[in-house]
Amino acid sequence: MGTLIISATVVLIIMGFSNNMLWLAAVGLLFVYFRYGRTGSGTATSSSGGAAPGAGSSPASYRAYRQRRDQQAKWERRYQREHPVESRRQNRRRGQ
Repeated sequence: MGTLIISATVVLIIMGFSNNMLWLAAVGLLFVYFRYGRTGSGTATSSSGGAAPGAGSSPASYRAYRQRRDQQAKWERRYQREHPVESRRQNRRRGQ
C-alpha cells in the first residue's frame, strides 16, 4: 500500500510541473495517507469492513484500554472519597 501511495505521489508531482493543482493533490494524498492510512501491520484502517473501532484489535491494545479504564475509575473513586461535597454536586448536576 505504501509503495502505491508513494508512486502515485511521484506521478502527481511530475505531472504537477504543468498543472500546479496536482501538487496540492500530491500533498493531500500524503496527508490522508499519513493521517488515516498507516498502521503497524501494513494494512489500511478502513479494511475492518465497517466494524466498530478496535473490534479487531490485538489483545495488547485491549489490555492497555482496560488499564486506562481501570486507572480512570480508580482516580474517580479517589476524587469522590477526598472531595465528597464536590462529587455530590457533580452527580446532582449530571442527574445521577
